[in-house]
Amino acid sequence: MNYRHAYHAGNFADCFKHALLVALLDALARKPAPFFVLETHAGAGRYDLDSEQAQRTNEADQGIRRLLSARPQALERYLTLVDRLGLYPGSPALTAAVMRQADRLACCELLPQDHATLRRHFRADARVAVHLRSGWEALTALLPPAQKRGLVFIDPPFEDRAEFAALAQGLATARARFPQATAAAWYPIKHRAAVTEFHAVMRAAAIPDITAIELHLRDVTGPERMNGCGLLVINPPYQWAQEAAALSDAVLGALGGNEPGAGTVTLRIADE
Repeated sequence: MNYRHAYHAGNFADCFKHALLVALLDALARKPAPFFVLETHAGAGRYDLDSEQAQRTNEADQGIRRLLSARPQALERYLTLVDRLGLYPGSPALTAAVMRQADRLACCELLPQDHATLRRHFRADARVAVHLRSGWEALTALLPPAQKRGLVFIDPPFEDRAEFAALAQGLATARARFPQATAAAWYPIKHRAAVTEFHAVMRAAAIPDITAIELHLRDVTGPERMNGCGLLVINPPYQWAQEAAALSDAVLGALGGNEPGAGTVTLRIADE
């Protein structure tokens, strides 16, 4: 699949992913020591839901617009940030909104237009560095940071069949370079086989403490469309899995997940 954010901003996958991301960032911010965040595939940072690209799919109508109308209590923190930041905030904007003065964010984006937009957005924010470089390469080049705590957030576009393999390798690199950090990776679910193989590779990597949270809109057997998505997290914060499950249930409930196979699931990929 080709997952360009401008066409899909604010869809169900963004709502799921970003609500869980905010929970991860809030957990980091509860401790006083500064933290570092690396975004490997940062995108443009913010998206106009009335743009030609967004209106071509109208996916936000069944995503963030429905959530903002329903306003489930479990999602209030995430929805308040969306209201406050304007347009539809991508993960870099949400991350910067949660960060404190001493925290740092490094964003990597290879598309020149998106990189330029992101750079303009953060031009006055000394906490944020924007790099025109491969996020996969940055996992080695930018890790470990000076900070002792942090989050590595990997959100690739899944433009080719090898992306799951690259994702597994990227997570292993992040773990090796910055072992005390939390590492989180988003992935689409079209059919179960590719995801099952990805989980098996991660299980075989002998990395402790891996949890995956998934949201399924329908049965995950039809490869012609995205039937759900997941977030795999290495070294999640204490009790984050329970919070993430509640957030996922709230997203699905507000979006009306009534098709056969719809639901959310928490998977322990590797124990501590």
